[in-house]
Amino acid sequence: MRVLFIGDIVGEAGREIVRKKLRDLRQEKKIDAVIANAENAAGGSGITQRIAEELKEFGVDVITSGDHIWKKREIYDFLTRSDFVVRPANYPVGAPGRGATIVEIKGKGQIGVLNLMGRVFMEALDCPFRKAEKEITELRKKTAVILVDMHAEATSEKVAMGWFLDGKVTGVVGTHTHIQTADEKILPGGTAYITDCGMTGPYDSVIGRKKELIIERFLTQLPNKFEVADRDIQMHGVMIDVDTSSGKATAVKRVQVKE
Repeated sequence: MRVLFIGDIVGEAGREIVRKKLRDLRQEKKIDAVIANAENAAGGSGITQRIAEELKEFGVDVITSGDHIWKKREIYDFLTRSDFVVRPANYPVGAPGRGATIVEIKGKGQIGVLNLMGRVFMEALDCPFRKAEKEITELRKKTAVILVDMHAEATSEKVAMGWFLDGKVTGVVGTHTHIQTADEKILPGGTAYITDCGMTGPYDSVIGRKKELIIERFLTQLPNKFEVADRDIQMHGVMIDVDTSSGKATAVKRVQVKE
């Protein structure tokens, strides 16, 4: 099985390149399943039901998220009903939605997807490490193929999660910082790892926002509206080849697709 994990989709520009390029990429690279972080797909912050369903039509099988999942309140009810959109599992009991899901991939069996969020420089949530243990135990009852979105700010926390889950899951893919790292590897236990798989959106920008506005903020420290940029659109992510019988990764490769 070959799984493509797409980095944070930002705004209309990010959605558009997914629409234009994903189906051809799936065919060209013989990709069986696509997971995408899309917590910034709606205007650069949040996601709506319409956009989630649109991305599914474009070829995304599972949508993961992070701290921005709550920006559009209209998504709350949909999260409780959806089996393909997940939010970080380590939010406290009572948060809408689910933190993990299992989907059927035609002709290839099932894959489990777990969404976690880090705590370093972020919100004080439940422990993602302990939560991961609990969720993976349940997922492994149904499938050996499990992909984890570790949505976190600190590289140390992401690396630690990779080592913690080595041999227990197929892959640990970092998201949130929007900059693709060059440390993709297969860990000794057979788990694919990358600290951040990158961003799907405008690269003539500061992590997706108009660079002039971000620079102004750094220079003046005055609040302003961070508008989504619209030039040099690229789709970044990683492809992971999987031995479905064992759930171990056999290869991992960075992906960069330009508009």
